[in-house]
Amino acid sequence: MNKYEAGQVILIDKPLDWTSFDVVRKIRSLIKIKKVGHAGTLDPLATGLLIVCTGKFTKKINEYMGMEKEYTGSFTLGAITPTYDLESEPIETKDISEITEEKLRAATAFFTGDILQVPPIHSAIKQAGKPVYLMARKGIDVVLEPRPVTIKSFTIEKVDLPVVYFKVVCTTGTYIRSLANDYGQQLGCGAYLSSLRRTRIGDYLAADAQTMEGFVRKEKTGTFLEGQPDT
Repeated sequence: MNKYEAGQVILIDKPLDWTSFDVVRKIRSLIKIKKVGHAGTLDPLATGLLIVCTGKFTKKINEYMGMEKEYTGSFTLGAITPTYDLESEPIETKDISEITEEKLRAATAFFTGDILQVPPIHSAIKQAGKPVYLMARKGIDVVLEPRPVTIKSFTIEKVDLPVVYFKVVCTTGTYIRSLANDYGQQLGCGAYLSSLRRTRIGDYLAADAQTMEGFVRKEKTGTFLEGQPDT
């Protein structure tokens, strides 16, 4: 039994435009075992920490999925998008000239603590066994019930209107895309998620993660040049 079958936790800094399953599929092909899974999806337009478990450690995936998450990123104010991010075109443009930094910071209080959040209809949540985003793409009406989540902190890090930069610490199941849309509604001008990076899961940091290029190089050549060993 090799080390990957015995069980490894691999910290990957997911590249932009890759799905989380793209990462799993690539690692699976490199290490030549089928038992590989990730502990929490990142959307293709998001980057950052993806915990990948192999072999016997796939039993720990739910444990990692339940850990606290930290994200940084940006909202763009003055419009919304159907997907709540840049996977669809902005619509319903509104004036933001009355938006002040004070209003931006005050609005975060409405989304801090235990809240109910409606997930995006363009998400992988399933209804009748099918991901709801497939129904949404066909124009079928999708109704999702609010879900309890906890946002432990929501801070505005920088303001460069129409872009607002944030940091969020939250429980598993929180959709930052939904937070962007809800935040824009609270401000009265609309907003969508324009960038997102997962910086932490529990005590695991994106700063300690390998790039996909680094992991591929190591597996193909036996050398690793980034100074970040496997966990």
